Amino acid sequence: MTDQKTGMFIPALIGGGAAGILTGLPLSGCLCCLWIIGGAMLSANILSKNTTTTLSSGDGAILGIFTGIIAAVFDFFVSIPFERMNMELARKIFDRIAAYGEDIPSGWEQWLDQAPQTSIAMSLLGLLVTALIFSALGALGGIMGISLFGKKSSSSKQQGIINVSQDKIPPEDPDHH
Repeated sequence: MTDQKTGMFIPALIGGGAAGILTGLPLSGCLCCLWIIGGAMLSANILSKNTTTTLSSGDGAILGIFTGIIAAVFDFFVSIPFERMNMELARKIFDRIAAYGEDIPSGWEQWLDQAPQTSIAMSLLGLLVTALIFSALGALGGIMGISLFGKKSSSSKQQGIINVSQDKIPPEDPDHH
């Protein structure tokens, strides 16, 4: 089992890296939940192809958590160059809203100008929150991925089937309906 957990790093790095890069890009970042779940499923697929053992849903959850943490780190670094562009996009959206809105308070446009630059502490807090959210989504994707792509054990094929022999079934009472 320890060898299997160390073997989870490369699939988690591939799936988390792909999900983190796609999440960090401005327009594709709108689908961040989908990318994280998909990245964890990709990790589960890669791990199931590289192992000969049967993987449990717990293994998928652990793999998904690793994938989510790696995706959060990739997202953090990929989104840094796009911060100024995102602020300009927000400014254009607010300008468009102001053109059509009558009840917008005066002076709202200074809000974007007065927004302080993000401090290192706030950035790290954002990374922590993102890692927690991505880990939860990754665990979900890892469980889904293992259930779809994982190798099935021979005992799981028999699970849920009750074998009842005919001689153990009590005879029906004709007078009692």
